[in-house]
Amino acid sequence: MLSRLDHIVIAADNYEQGVLYIREKLGVEIPKGGQHKFMGTQNSVMALGENIYLEVISIDPTLNPPIHPRWFGLDDPQIRNILKESPKLLTWAINSKDLNSTVQSSAVSLGNIISASRNDLQWKVAFRQDGTMPASGFIPLCIEWEVDFHPAVRMVDFGWKLKSLQLFHHHPEWLGDQLEALSARDEVIIHEIEDGQTPYLEAIIVEEGGLIIRLR
Repeated sequence: MLSRLDHIVIAADNYEQGVLYIREKLGVEIPKGGQHKFMGTQNSVMALGENIYLEVISIDPTLNPPIHPRWFGLDDPQIRNILKESPKLLTWAINSKDLNSTVQSSAVSLGNIISASRNDLQWKVAFRQDGTMPASGFIPLCIEWEVDFHPAVRMVDFGWKLKSLQLFHHHPEWLGDQLEALSARDEVIIHEIEDGQTPYLEAIIVEEGGLIIRLR
């Protein structure tokens, strides 16, 4: 079983806020991706290298709310309050070659496997019915693409690449063990933080000219 870092997920309070955030951080106009009608969300996407991309996701007010909570905890009042202040790197996603085995191997509940789509893209995803993220986003969203190409090849490449994804957590050994079970331990760098510090994710993005940006 092999899992690869597929994309990083930045959530925004609304679509415009997300676009502005990427413009201010990276100096580019991130293109619109599309709608997830089954989740009541929309996104913007850009390539960050071969077979990896950045997604900015937000609630789409033009869509009917789903009958279940939206993914990434977007209906959680605490997350909503955070996003009103600024977009945030909420979680990351891995592309599994065998999603069923990946879900079964995890000691932390990843949810049920459901079918998902956006425009002409189709995939399977492990989704918790309460909309929460495993380990508050430190354990990745697990997906399996059902197309014969990786979506990043169709996304605009502005020359930014993901150098590394760093996870700052109180229990690095525990987190490492959980990611090892998903065959994803080598996809990230884990740091231990002290009591009283707030855990966070940080993506190190590098531009062709050498500029380095840290997204949290």
